[in-house]
Amino acid sequence: MHYDVLIVGAGQGGGAAAIQLRQQGFAGSIGMIGREAEPPYERPPLSKEYMLGEKTFDRLYVRQPDFWAGKDIDLVLGTEVVALDSAAYSVTLSDGRTCAYGELIWATGGDPRKLSIPGADLPGVHGVRTREDADAILGELSGVSRVVVIGGGYIGLEAAAVLRKLGKEVTLLEVLPRVLARVAGEQLSAFYEAEHRAHGVDLRTETGASEILGEGRVSGVRLTDGSEIACQMVIVGIGIVPAVAPLLAAGARGGNGVEVDEFCRTSLPHIYAIGDCAAHANAFAEGAMIRLESVQNANDQATCVARAIVGDPQPYKATPWFWSNQYDLKLQTVGLSTGHDATVLRGDPAARSFSVIYLKGGRMIAIDAVGAMKDYVQARKLVEEGAVIAPQDLADTERPLKELPRA
Repeated sequence: MHYDVLIVGAGQGGGAAAIQLRQQGFAGSIGMIGREAEPPYERPPLSKEYMLGEKTFDRLYVRQPDFWAGKDIDLVLGTEVVALDSAAYSVTLSDGRTCAYGELIWATGGDPRKLSIPGADLPGVHGVRTREDADAILGELSGVSRVVVIGGGYIGLEAAAVLRKLGKEVTLLEVLPRVLARVAGEQLSAFYEAEHRAHGVDLRTETGASEILGEGRVSGVRLTDGSEIACQMVIVGIGIVPAVAPLLAAGARGGNGVEVDEFCRTSLPHIYAIGDCAAHANAFAEGAMIRLESVQNANDQATCVARAIVGDPQPYKATPWFWSNQYDLKLQTVGLSTGHDATVLRGDPAARSFSVIYLKGGRMIAIDAVGAMKDYVQARKLVEEGAVIAPQDLADTERPLKELPRA
């Protein structure tokens, strides 16, 4: 096989890259290699609407399955790249085939980080990353009354919310002093902790697991304090491991992901990387090398690469944004709050509609908006500008953010 552009990874980023190439007028051959048997589909709904039965899987496709052939995009599914020869411009697949390329786009995302404790591989212990993961969980739920969720990030919290809606008893464990500690301020953490407890989640911070118990299948979790919790399922949401081993083995610069420049180029010739696995210097993190695990990042980096390949290079400068659905709450975020030195609470958390605005040196760098769509929309420009607005003005919910005077 040979393709003018070979895309490794058939997820959100890979699918977006193929679509953008055609939209940008690229007429050459395109192939997309995917580990799963499915064509590109959206992953965020897996831990929310799909598990709740609110969306069938066919509604998660990035494009309907017949779209790809109609655009002369070959899907090579059910296999993955296990080796890369950058000098020969070729990759080796897990089924033994080789594939040559002119340009390569690495869009493999990552795999759920596994627990490094005894019993972590027992049946009944699950991550939530793929359709197979979600289907495995759903297939076992009829025999499950209690679930332990390990990890208080967005995946863990979303899974806990879904499981409570499905009538399961849920214990959530977070080793840090608060949930969302790596991505949000204390006010947002406290709000979501209270919400989950109000919905019946036994949420425990500064608590970890030392062993998954069971013979043949999970039957409980032993905590780091020596106590035990009986359960029939464990959901692990402790982050991902970027799937970049073949790239790094071939000499690409990286570690926690593969490093890319402002055009999403790796250090290897004619090889780009996008999405969850791509470490890039982000202006919203003051130029620090970071990975962003979001649909926005995957889509915008895909556009950046497509433009570079068709000869219209434009550096990646997209504004980060994220969302999370838990119970009846919608959280929307613009910017990156990492490194903030002050926060402003806008609205009343007790009303379940408020925003937390993050400042650094007086500048707006991010906002978390819970049930506050207008704040989310109007804050985008302010975050992009790094606007300086008096904290007392930011806190005044009687005035729209867009009308506040700059300090």
